[in-house]
Amino acid sequence: MNKEDLLRNIADTGYNVGFGAKKHFATYDIVAKVPGNLGFVSIAIGIFALYIDLLSTKHLSAVFIILGIAGICINQFDKNKDCYADVGSKLTNLYNRLKSLYYAVKASKSDDLSDFKNELTYIECEYNQICISEQILFADWYAHYKFFWQHQISWIEEQKKFKFFRDKIPLSFMATIVLLILSIIFSVIV
Repeated sequence: MNKEDLLRNIADTGYNVGFGAKKHFATYDIVAKVPGNLGFVSIAIGIFALYIDLLSTKHLSAVFIILGIAGICINQFDKNKDCYADVGSKLTNLYNRLKSLYYAVKASKSDDLSDFKNELTYIECEYNQICISEQILFADWYAHYKFFWQHQISWIEEQKKFKFFRDKIPLSFMATIVLLILSIIFSVIV
């Protein structure tokens, strides 16, 4: 493996580790914040529905029943939410080590890259051992936002050349938006 191949490999692993960290933090954020926000909004709208007739419709009631069920589903992750934050922190540390490794390889004048390869292999093994495979619904969407719009990823982008619609916007999010637009158009026509 030459230096350029190693740099690409480090960037690929950096993407996986960094996105994994953000996905764990996304699950933690959703589990920690959404149920309380849903409860507050539900109570506030319920109070307003006592004297605003528009808010006391069957449609709105159905929406809040669905949101209540979503809150119950989210609570299933509550007992492990601290584990998600802990793993997210560990993955962030691995990400930072990968970033340092990337710049060390880039600056290296030596043809012997074996120590760098060994360090990369070690970090990849750590990454695979600590990840939690079960993530909450919409964690991918939130992780995309956290990774591409909040995180420093320029060193990865040097190698991966991310594209806006291909990489930075989740495919399932785009499909959902398209379906929403089509359903609105269909409901207006019918």
